[in-house]
Amino acid sequence: MFDDLLDANRRYRTEFHDPGVAGAAAKGLAVLTCIDSRIDPLALLGLRAGDAKIIRNAGARVTGDALRSLVIAVNLLGVTRVCVVQHTDCAMFRSTDDEIRARISTMRGVDATGWDFLTGTDQQATLGDDLELIASCPLLPRDLQVGGFVFDVHTGDLVRVLDGAGPP
Repeated sequence: MFDDLLDANRRYRTEFHDPGVAGAAAKGLAVLTCIDSRIDPLALLGLRAGDAKIIRNAGARVTGDALRSLVIAVNLLGVTRVCVVQHTDCAMFRSTDDEIRARISTMRGVDATGWDFLTGTDQQATLGDDLELIASCPLLPRDLQVGGFVFDVHTGDLVRVLDGAGPP
């Protein structure tokens, strides 16, 4: 079931060389973005492996686990700025939690009641709320640079829509 991945890794290994990249973020950057397969966070920001810490989840939401990763990245791995990158055409902003629960319950034959999928109807407001969660985290420094962005999956355009808890 994973033979294709192991075969690809064998080919990769023949050309692999340890670049000696440190575990810290060379560009002092953490990027929280969506799991959408159309997003290549390093490429869209002109970065290489080792430049940034990449955190991904459905909808690019600031969850408890995303905050945990940011706290580690900022306090231990050289991160001084955070980009939260949501995107256009995101399923998390086209559906409600109730709709997703119903779809999953029907597909799986189990009750998805109680699951919070963190959907939203207003992407900019949701992004602002998430940036506020970062700004208010007591384990992150007050001078942490935080920006909210939306990536257009059809044009490749990246637009800054918020800085910290307010407009850019």
